[in-house]
Amino acid sequence: MAEKESELTALEATESAAPERAAEEAAETPAAEVRAEEAPVSRAEFDQLQTESEQLKKERDALIDRLARLQAEFENARKRAEREKADFRDYATGSVVEQFLPVLDNFELALKSAGTTEQLKAGVELIVKQMEEILRGLQVQPVASVGEEFDPRHHEAMGSVEREDLPDQHVAEEIRRGYRLREKLLRPALVRVVSNPKQKSE
Repeated sequence: MAEKESELTALEATESAAPERAAEEAAETPAAEVRAEEAPVSRAEFDQLQTESEQLKKERDALIDRLARLQAEFENARKRAEREKADFRDYATGSVVEQFLPVLDNFELALKSAGTTEQLKAGVELIVKQMEEILRGLQVQPVASVGEEFDPRHHEAMGSVEREDLPDQHVAEEIRRGYRLREKLLRPALVRVVSNPKQKSE
């Protein structure tokens, strides 16, 4: 009787310890092995993943190729724009120079002439008028200066002149003519400005 009771006690102890050992074994088993055992990848799933991977690689290669072509097209467009800009600049320069060639011809004729000083002066005056006509055709106008009120936007003062017959801070003399292209100033007129002591004292 005593032997049966001891066997029952040993069996109960074994059964009570079984859950603890199972928990310990589960803790020692890596999670990846558990997941691998629970959800193994089938051949069909592997083939699908491989197909998707290859498709993504093809799309990546296509995008890289498209980017390279777009970069090449952009570079070609930039070079073409620069070339067209240079061609337009050459055309514009040639058009202007062509108009001044007759002026150069007349200067050369004047230098070769054996006329008097007065005749040479008259010839140069005609050439100056010819140049002024060409400039007007190009929309280039001289800056008004003598007698005008001094304007630092269009005039550059090279000194002052004391005069009582002209208003103070007006242009008395033009040293070098200024020019503007339509409304854009090409160069200011170099001038001397009136200093009127009468107006200052008043």
